[in-house]
Amino acid sequence: MMELKSGQKDLTKTSPIEIKNLSVTYRTEPALWNIDLNFPEGKMIAIVGPNGAGKSTLIKAIMGLVPITAGKVSVYGKPYSSQRRKVAYVPQRGSVDWDFPTDALDVVEMGLYGRLGWLRRPNSQTRDKARECLAKVGLEEYTDRQIGQLSGGQQQRVFVARALAQDPQIYLMDEPLNGVDAITEETILSILEDLRKEGNTIVMVHHDLQTVDKYFDWVVMLNRNLVGSGPIKEVFTKDNLDKTYREKQRVSLG
Repeated sequence: MMELKSGQKDLTKTSPIEIKNLSVTYRTEPALWNIDLNFPEGKMIAIVGPNGAGKSTLIKAIMGLVPITAGKVSVYGKPYSSQRRKVAYVPQRGSVDWDFPTDALDVVEMGLYGRLGWLRRPNSQTRDKARECLAKVGLEEYTDRQIGQLSGGQQQRVFVARALAQDPQIYLMDEPLNGVDAITEETILSILEDLRKEGNTIVMVHHDLQTVDKYFDWVVMLNRNLVGSGPIKEVFTKDNLDKTYREKQRVSLG
């Protein structure tokens, strides 16, 4: 195999997520329109845009959770259905039924079902793995706590722990920092930074424009159409913010 010179890109390497001509419509209303994207490997990627821009829809379309009107999505060059073990999903906290009668440890173990198979029962190894992941998010003392009895930040950390238990290469996260306490935000960001350093790809719907250039190194700017995608310093500009939000944003870009 030919050795690459310093700074030379490996053009044979497959993108973690490639999206071609993607459109999604709800009834007759377009949610996403003709999106072309390549997500780079080993990056912290923010998806930003106004309410109704299709940010959550984009995440769900990657996983086949919403019907695609047109286009194609591939994960490491293959359909998501054959690559689902390489992807973990952290949903919006508001979309979860927190009254469901289960505890934190059980929720994290659910992340291991894909590897176990639905007909195999969890065992001591899966329990140990789940406890280890809860400890990583600072919830080792809450294993037996019913999820509805946890604070909002603790609930979010449980779902991050569930994603960690899957040992994926790609993390898809829908506003995991929205409305959480400072400890939870710091814990999640620290974990994600470690994952990024290990070569994992993190794709996060993010609402706080003030922290985009602080937390991320890549941004996708979306308003049903793709406004821009690329490194923060190149893409996260005043001009693109105006195009994305259709009005001037009072945001300091440093």
